Amino acid sequence: MTFEAPAADAGRIVLFGATGDLARRMLWPSLYALDLDGLLPRDFRIVGAAHSRWSRAEFETKVRNAILASANAKLYDEAAFARFAQRIAYVSVDAAAPEGLAPLAAALQVEDARPAVFYLSTAPALFGPIARALGESGLARPQDRIVVEKPIGHDVASARETNTAIASAFDESRVYRIDHYLGKEAVQNLLALRFGNSIFEPLWNAHNVEHVQITVAETVGVEGRWGYYDTTGALRDMVQSHVLQLLCLVAMEPPAGFDPSAVRNEKVKVLWSLRPIAEADVAANTVTGQYTAGHAGDRAACGYCEEEGANVESDTETFVALRVGVDNWRWAGVPFYLRTGKRLQQRLSEIVIQFKATPHNIFADVGAALSANRLVIRLQPDERITLTLMHKVPDLRGIRLKEVGLDLSVNSAFAASRRRIAYERMLLDVLQGNPALFVRGDEIEAAWQWIDGIVRGWRATGQKPRPYAAGSWGPSAAIGLPERHGHSWHE
Repeated sequence: MTFEAPAADAGRIVLFGATGDLARRMLWPSLYALDLDGLLPRDFRIVGAAHSRWSRAEFETKVRNAILASANAKLYDEAAFARFAQRIAYVSVDAAAPEGLAPLAAALQVEDARPAVFYLSTAPALFGPIARALGESGLARPQDRIVVEKPIGHDVASARETNTAIASAFDESRVYRIDHYLGKEAVQNLLALRFGNSIFEPLWNAHNVEHVQITVAETVGVEGRWGYYDTTGALRDMVQSHVLQLLCLVAMEPPAGFDPSAVRNEKVKVLWSLRPIAEADVAANTVTGQYTAGHAGDRAACGYCEEEGANVESDTETFVALRVGVDNWRWAGVPFYLRTGKRLQQRLSEIVIQFKATPHNIFADVGAALSANRLVIRLQPDERITLTLMHKVPDLRGIRLKEVGLDLSVNSAFAASRRRIAYERMLLDVLQGNPALFVRGDEIEAAWQWIDGIVRGWRATGQKPRPYAAGSWGPSAAIGLPERHGHSWHE
């Protein structure tokens, strides 16, 4: 069974937080690009909703400026934007007030039986109240959909509370929880690489794989979000969402088809199979760090506690490295090394599948050493797949072998294709009613339950983040995490 996405069937989208940072950087440029490509229904409406009071003209100017400042600025055309702007309306709402959605109700009075999409690009604390208000006001109909951003909760209890509030107005089949990483072409290509090529799947298991690495590294600091980040940290901000989603795509069993339920069923099974990292295990299997002053690129960078908005000494981690076990038949005994952090040496997201060495080196008698094969799937900054193989060095003086990479540059192979903002894919899938790349409620709760165990272990043992200089690869203890088991990070 395969899943073919239907044509966009939604009639309108209501964008809460329409003047916020995410809407400005990602959502308005993505909606404009979808319109430019003819992917929005002819009479599709976009209603921006926010607390600020703006006139129609002022809001249109803000949308135009958002597009011009985005990655899609090169697509801007005045006539095309004028057509796009005809779709847009703006209402001022107070989502926290009992009657705060009354202006929105007035704006949505036009009868339209097609599904409406309510996109909550707001503070996470408003997800539950807005969902309940939509239900209590009668604005949420059985056919309508709701989209929420991460983070959903800060632990399993708060995640369940938010899920319950959303469920009071929307059936789970109508809930779209976005992790924008899943909208990246390179991430989606993991499914194609694994399940569209017969050479990999027979080798994708504990019999052939020595270990797996997943790295999501950033060179930036907290970028003015110190207040938010200090209550979250790298484990909750990145591991719970992006990193675990990548792990699920690498470790999942083949689904029966690309049906949304089949894909998400296999992902949640991986989360259920994660070996808990409890109090007795955190010292051996986790490393945390916090960046101090150093250099980001060729410029000096301050430490985490000297960032804009910092007002206290903090024990919040900006770096996490984990040694993780997936306890199922496919992966038993294979360590997964996960790391993520801010102010690291390089902006890099990649997955490394390190295969086992050959059982016998027939070239040892002539002094030729062998290196095990390695598959490197780079997601950013450039999309590239490299498979390292042993190759004979062209020479008349006997057998010498060298590790050579077979490279596929996605950017070169598809040079004629426009690189899209990940939110373009995610928005289009919502409008089409295709939830395959969105996170289900039980996935969120399973991920948080595993994360909560690590947090409890840190608290019980008093584990504090180790300092590392901005521009490095994290604290030195992170290097030792895989090396204690005979492995090393791919750098």
